[in-house]
Amino acid sequence: MSFAEPSRDCPLCPRLVGLRNELRAKFPTWSNAPVPSFGPIGAKLLIVGLAPGLKGANRTGRPFTGDYAGDLLYATLKKFGLAKGEFIADREDRAWVPDTLTLTGVRIANAVRCLPPENKPTPKEAATCRPFLVAELADMKNLRAIVALGRVAHDAALAALGRKISSAKFAHGAQHDLGGGRVLADSYHCSRYNTNTGRLTTPMFEAVFAALMPKLG
Repeated sequence: MSFAEPSRDCPLCPRLVGLRNELRAKFPTWSNAPVPSFGPIGAKLLIVGLAPGLKGANRTGRPFTGDYAGDLLYATLKKFGLAKGEFIADREDRAWVPDTLTLTGVRIANAVRCLPPENKPTPKEAATCRPFLVAELADMKNLRAIVALGRVAHDAALAALGRKISSAKFAHGAQHDLGGGRVLADSYHCSRYNTNTGRLTTPMFEAVFAALMPKLG
């Protein structure tokens, strides 16, 4: 099926709808809606995250924008020529003021498009949202690589591709052959917790992309 983003008032997951409505009343200037993917559908690389963060993408309406996770991600994409323009994290609790950042060879999507409580979607919510990722992958005709940010995103990407989770074990820095010249690459999530604790360092994260660049041509 042709890819279309979920509607602003997507009704599919009652728990997430309830949280969304609560936040719309409390923070009316925030986006508080399913977060659309960012970047061209014709990109060769797709980055898959877990779900929007409360004061990040849920507030700003753009993946990895508004909290600390975007700092390392967008700096890395710019380093490898996959993004250009100015990235402004804008961590204030207010309506987001857009920057000039654009993605040139990569697209970013979340496995779950809406904010889940405590950033933990249930398996049912992940499965309910999966058709959006399935359709998105089908429309990415030039796709050569997927980067999964964390195990949940890794599992979501495999499920969206119709593959068994057991067919590829998550491990930071691993690459899994998907056939047809495509590959799934794993990275720890670029969250503030992971970077602050040293679980993920800048060189570790950059190495994931450095290893993929030859495959992207």
